[in-house]
Amino acid sequence: MKMGDEAEINQRRRLILENFLTLEECRELEFIHKSCCTVGYRPYVFSTTLLHLVVSNSAHLIMPFVSIRERLKEKAEEFFGCEYELFVEFTGLISWTRGARIGWHSDDNRPYLKQREFTAVCYLNSYGVDFEGGLFHFQDGEPKTISPLCGDCVMYTADSLNVHSVDEVTSGERLTLTLWFTRDSSHDEDAKLLSLLSQSHLHDRLPDSCLPQPPSCNMYWFSPKDDPNFKFGFDICWARLHALGYGIYFPQDHSLSEYPDLFSQDVQLVRGNKIFSQKFDSILHALQVVQFLYWKGKELDSTNSKEDSSYAEGLSPKRNVGVDYFKSEFSKDNALAESVFLYASSDVKEKQHRLGWAKLAAVAAAWEDYASNLRRELLRSFVHWRTSQSIYSVPYGS
Repeated sequence: MKMGDEAEINQRRRLILENFLTLEECRELEFIHKSCCTVGYRPYVFSTTLLHLVVSNSAHLIMPFVSIRERLKEKAEEFFGCEYELFVEFTGLISWTRGARIGWHSDDNRPYLKQREFTAVCYLNSYGVDFEGGLFHFQDGEPKTISPLCGDCVMYTADSLNVHSVDEVTSGERLTLTLWFTRDSSHDEDAKLLSLLSQSHLHDRLPDSCLPQPPSCNMYWFSPKDDPNFKFGFDICWARLHALGYGIYFPQDHSLSEYPDLFSQDVQLVRGNKIFSQKFDSILHALQVVQFLYWKGKELDSTNSKEDSSYAEGLSPKRNVGVDYFKSEFSKDNALAESVFLYASSDVKEKQHRLGWAKLAAVAAAWEDYASNLRRELLRSFVHWRTSQSIYSVPYGS
């Protein structure tokens, strides 16, 4: 390699894109992650992959990623000078909570990761506002340190030219959209997604076709130790609901049921001394609706709805006992659950008082419309994707 070529590579080894994502794009991805994520690959890290969305019957939620993936791939090909050469190897939402960190490394630092050429990390929330700690550092070169800011994106080569680390998160939840790109078509994420979509229930014409159906409760159980019998940690779906002020109640006779059997059962939401009348298909369904409430609730008008008392009733002593029992099944360590997820800002606390049961009922219907619209878009696009064997934004009318 000539000296001039090496200098050119060094100049083009990383790129900072400010405001690459809009605030609304960030909020939608945050909604998807907080309602679908599973336990991640490192302690105190949680992830949402496109493959998981498909296998958990939430394939429609890949649609908000499609145009963003395209834009990022085009930008990577343009900046790194490899037009039409790249494939997306991985797309995922990754959040780091208190205690999560990673030392110096490159993104291709294992034999099974050598196919990775470039990395794109989009920040979906902001340092100092949504979390503390979690600063990103490059070992050398400029910029040396990146303070995550909602909407910004950093791109860099995945090799030893960009050894980097992330400081320990000390509070809150640091949320990113992360992509890796490869030149090796055998690692093309699109091919894997299309294969899964072809085998999924995508074409089922059922009224509950958008309801999440998790393949296993194991991937939602967080524990700081090996815990195959669910004795030490907590369920992250329950913990996220708990952080927003909700409890759960299973209306059927589950007084002696244990966590794995309860995970996919019909459930009702509880807040304070009231229980919401509507039943949800599972705790994942309830979580998606509640997270949708915190994303879109302010935009939805429920002024013509009935009073809150029409949608909720008081908790009887028997139900109260049930709520306590179900809490004990979904959390064996409340303090740990709260240390991981309970970072309620004053804004969130204000929302808890403002968003009542009538609003939740309106949001449940709006969530169903949102999911159904995305599913129709997915079905329309899938015909074209299958033909081209690639995932891309299909213009309306095509």
